[in-house]
Amino acid sequence: MVALPSLKGLQAFEAAARTGSFAAAAEELSVSAAAVSQLIRTVEDQMGRRLFHRINRRVVLTEAGVEVLPRLTMAFHEIGSVARELGGDAFRPRLVVSVPPSMAMGWLSQRLAGFAAGHGSVDISLRGDDDPVAFDRELIDIRLSYGPHYREHPTEDIVRDAVYPVCAAGLAEAISPQALANLPLIHTDWGPTGASFPSWRNWFEAAGIEPGRAVDRGLSANSSRAALDLAISGLGVVLAQGIYCAEALEDGRLVRPVAQALELRQPYCLTIPERSARRDVVVAFRQWLTEECRRAVGSPALR
Repeated sequence: MVALPSLKGLQAFEAAARTGSFAAAAEELSVSAAAVSQLIRTVEDQMGRRLFHRINRRVVLTEAGVEVLPRLTMAFHEIGSVARELGGDAFRPRLVVSVPPSMAMGWLSQRLAGFAAGHGSVDISLRGDDDPVAFDRELIDIRLSYGPHYREHPTEDIVRDAVYPVCAAGLAEAISPQALANLPLIHTDWGPTGASFPSWRNWFEAAGIEPGRAVDRGLSANSSRAALDLAISGLGVVLAQGIYCAEALEDGRLVRPVAQALELRQPYCLTIPERSARRDVVVAFRQWLTEECRRAVGSPALR
């Protein structure tokens, strides 16, 4: 059997690397900063590798330290999970869920109570993240993304959405697609690092209408949720994903002035790293989230 380095030393290294300082690690571990430094030196001696460069009063991870940190963080997370499970009644599973910011800011946060009510005590960390995300460093259990960004992990396409012209009920009655260009238009721009969101120019071209210069004017937002809120406020017509606008269409806050929709170029995908795939809470959340997404996209208001 290979001799293992000091567990306390590894714990001290992981805490110092994660928090960025020996002092913060010492506070977390309830020891002195000097003790943290000594524990880490012991591990370095046992492994025959330097994990930190010590520069005056600063410490910087070496290449070996950078390589081993995410694996150690994941290992201690798993050890903590086992310890909580062995605690019997005190055990509460923890679930780290990562979704696009627009989904975290309303759509999913409003629905989480439904999952919690049906699945007992669970500690959920809801993260609104742009792609790419660091699964191991952030200990993410499940990621919903627009497009298949993470084929290095098990990934599945769960639903294909579309965008629909929608606006507040008082702004427009049913009109022709040509007349839509005369209304104030709201644009969504996910920015240079995001996927390409369908533009109004794309929509008019798909409808067989030659768009004029006016189609590029109007309000603009850098998130789907913000753009949708502008439309609900009566400030214009927006191209909104069905998954986000279905509920507002159902309750009358929004209407569809024209029926023409435009399918999104990519599906919504779920990615679950192998370390999380067999956890009961992850399996349950995957099924629940998939059903919620499909229910929203399949809303009668979008047909």
